[in-house]
Amino acid sequence: MDSQIAEASAAKAAAPTSGHGSDSALPRNPGVALDLDWALGLEANTSAIERRCASLPGRRTVKKDHQAAWLLKAITCIDLTTLAGDDTEARVRRLCAKARQPVRADILSQLGMSEITTGAVCVYHDMIPAAVRALHGTQIPVAAVSTGFPAGLSPFHLRLEEIKESVKAGATEIDIVISRRHVLSGNWQALYDEMKAFRAACGDAHVKAILATGELGTLRNVARASMICMMAGADFIKTSTGKEGVNATLPVSLVMIRAIRDYYERTGFHVGYKPAGGISKAKDALVYLALMKEELGKRWVQPDLFRFGASSLLGDIERQLEHHVTGAYSAGYRHPMA
Repeated sequence: MDSQIAEASAAKAAAPTSGHGSDSALPRNPGVALDLDWALGLEANTSAIERRCASLPGRRTVKKDHQAAWLLKAITCIDLTTLAGDDTEARVRRLCAKARQPVRADILSQLGMSEITTGAVCVYHDMIPAAVRALHGTQIPVAAVSTGFPAGLSPFHLRLEEIKESVKAGATEIDIVISRRHVLSGNWQALYDEMKAFRAACGDAHVKAILATGELGTLRNVARASMICMMAGADFIKTSTGKEGVNATLPVSLVMIRAIRDYYERTGFHVGYKPAGGISKAKDALVYLALMKEELGKRWVQPDLFRFGASSLLGDIERQLEHHVTGAYSAGYRHPMA
């Protein structure tokens, strides 16, 4: 393992960087050789994990101006998403307009802010050109779901070609789905090889590995799948497609975040985290931000290392910000998503 870490450290200086929304760009995770002793040594103490997570929402949370500041931070970490079968170019253009100005100008003015944007816009492959055109002149990345999303069961060569076509169309972030069967059958070599191939197909585009944690069976499987994907070069690990019966949860998040910490401590490379699906309330966003800061530190609450996969979350955050500046809650239609 020492030789793998030495090789990774040597690659660090030459690795491409990405610094969207961050103070300092970080080298990409190049991955390391598969180390099954490390990965299979990971365990998950479910009762301890649940106790830790249960303590988070009940704590005294940030209030007043501090809460408004953290909610503004949450907005910059949102992958504003539309993944519906009836998506149109007009809908995507409206979503991109919201990504460019996620909070009404009058509210931002009262908060003393001039301009913020969301972390990215996430769409299906066919909607990439419309999103790229709508975001031209901004630094907002276009993310595309790929590899037979959401089930990941299309032929392997087609999944690789789908990634390449999305990159060619202008996506700079690719959200891939792993083959759950590799995890459920314990075929870790196959998962590693698959992830490495997906990473290679992405080229300079950053890759987010969707684990579909609600379908992996155990928290131990979540920990091991997280580590294998990072070893294979994932830039982010992500909980869910948003289409599973169970999506992002705090226990799953804690397991994945601690795997990220373990990987960083051993290799020196930062890997990002993206909870997705079911996060729709501002108070939930604050809990996830608190978890990230407590477990990984302040650097991991920047949009190049943390994203929410969400659509309705932004509307609730905007309502809370209006309440902060006016003292009254407004109707949802005053904060349209598109």
